[in-house]
Amino acid sequence: MAGDLLDNRGRGDVRWSWPPIHPEGRKFGVIAVLVSLVFLIGLDWEIIGWPLLLLSLGVFAFFRDPERVVPQDDNLIVAPADGLVSLIAEVEPPEELMIDDGSGHAGLTPGPVTRISIFMSVFDVHINRTPIAGTVRRVVYIPGSFVDAGLDKASDENERQHVLIERMDGQKIGFTQIAGLVARRIVPFVKPGDSVGVGQRIGLIRFGSRVDVYLPAGTDSRVLLGQKVIAGETVLAEIGSQRLIEGVSQ
Repeated sequence: MAGDLLDNRGRGDVRWSWPPIHPEGRKFGVIAVLVSLVFLIGLDWEIIGWPLLLLSLGVFAFFRDPERVVPQDDNLIVAPADGLVSLIAEVEPPEELMIDDGSGHAGLTPGPVTRISIFMSVFDVHINRTPIAGTVRRVVYIPGSFVDAGLDKASDENERQHVLIERMDGQKIGFTQIAGLVARRIVPFVKPGDSVGVGQRIGLIRFGSRVDVYLPAGTDSRVLLGQKVIAGETVLAEIGSQRLIEGVSQ
């Protein structure tokens, strides 16, 4: 009835449930189980079969896709990834997010901004989400190497994918999915022109990686180095109405 408190699934009660496995990962889990059964049953090599069976459970866990409770405030920028805040630095945004790409939509304004880097270990959820609601203006894939995603140079050297989202008021947020030592595939769920809600799933990176978020000019971080963040839930920054106007005009 009206006035009842509901959870993020529209239910009147809150209870724990097993997180679903994203379809992108089900095939990997099934393959891992079949290989382990070959060693256990077909070859009777238990010393290999049992560890592989445990590994297959880990594969399913890696692709878990839990529901998230997204803050309902248009001025909040939420974390696009689960993981550890490994770097906070003042940098220039990537060139791919600033240059004229011929689409008719401007990129980020040149100049130093705060970059928040979130490192995802193999134990974190690897579904990435949008930090704001708006329209996807750019999805730019850059091939590269696979150095440790925890290193600062990974932002410029590793395989990566830049995403630019523009709000209805013109404010833009750019973020980058970066492959790491183990990660070998960035899988996008969106394309330019798509409309997305804050906290919506936009892609994943397989097996350990990092996501960089470029805050609007004049916006300060609300997280600290070493802090654990949750995609779609943890607030990275807040843009006030006056600061938003200043950021757009720069």
